[in-house]
Amino acid sequence: MDRSPSDTSAGCLGIALVAAIVAILLLAARSPGLRVRTAGHAAVLLPKASSTVTPSPTTTHTATPTASPTNTPTASPTATQAPTRTVPPSVSPSPTHTPLPTHTPSPTAAPTPTPTSLPLPTPDGAERELIVPILMYHYISEPPNNADEYRLDLSVRPADFEAHLAYMRSAGYTGISLYHLLDALAWGRSLPEKPVIITLDDGYRDNYESAFPLLKEYGYTATFFILTEPIDHNSERYMTWNQIEEMVAAGMDFEPHTKTHPDLRDRSHDFLVWQVLGSAQTVQAHTGRYPRFFAYPSGRYDDAVLEFLEEINFWGAVTTWSGAVHTWESRYQLRRVRVKGGDSAAVVAEKLQWGP
Repeated sequence: MDRSPSDTSAGCLGIALVAAIVAILLLAARSPGLRVRTAGHAAVLLPKASSTVTPSPTTTHTATPTASPTNTPTASPTATQAPTRTVPPSVSPSPTHTPLPTHTPSPTAAPTPTPTSLPLPTPDGAERELIVPILMYHYISEPPNNADEYRLDLSVRPADFEAHLAYMRSAGYTGISLYHLLDALAWGRSLPEKPVIITLDDGYRDNYESAFPLLKEYGYTATFFILTEPIDHNSERYMTWNQIEEMVAAGMDFEPHTKTHPDLRDRSHDFLVWQVLGSAQTVQAHTGRYPRFFAYPSGRYDDAVLEFLEEINFWGAVTTWSGAVHTWESRYQLRRVRVKGGDSAAVVAEKLQWGP
């Protein structure tokens, strides 16, 4: 069959259109900037999406695995590094703060805020006279069967000592220390209405076994003037240093009474250094506090002893002289009230009424 020119033209146009479409499809397949989306049977040419929306697999997977847990805090200053920087090992045991608790309860502190060196006559120039009975005991035990008159005189039975304490508590007497007394004389600080100071001389073993438990039971403290050499030698008649340290922890005061109880009159300076200062240093070694008071052996002393006590910065000393009136000028010759063996609570009550 012969074809007309129009048919021939239409055929050529169809062939050309198909060729064009094929060319366009080939071009789209090769072009990186275009993609083809088919809608029904029509092919629509659209701009290709940006490469940042569809990141390459290499970029996506290399970031996560390489960010190891150890490196992650490094990028974040508030993560793992914060506690390391704020509390480094060298800071936690601070040398500034650690010693404070050990020094708060300082064992070398005096029982009262008395200064280490007191001016004369007194800081404010006032002359004060105080009436404070300082009771003087020795043995608190039953005297042995073969006791002589001196031992009988110095021995107060534990039952009598308890009766003395019971009376003082019922009568409203408040126990104070020699440090409180000197503080009141020097600075005018107030004392309780009915003060009393309890002292025991020599440091006998019964002071620990009998007096100490009763003092604690009735709420009193005491000052013990001790001989240091027999204690150093573990004499059975005297307290031990372990017992003394226990009593110190309970609030008792310990002061020197020399090493061996000699007569201190007419002695050399070196002798006084050995007996007085030496015993004071021994007391300090076991109590943690340099003592400031002294008891003269048998109440004997001279001007050289008085001067020596001031030289080594003692604040006062007790005698065996009877009395209860004290002044600043008499601080190295403080009088006491002797309690004798056989004294009842009624007798002690009378002795506590000492007046000027």
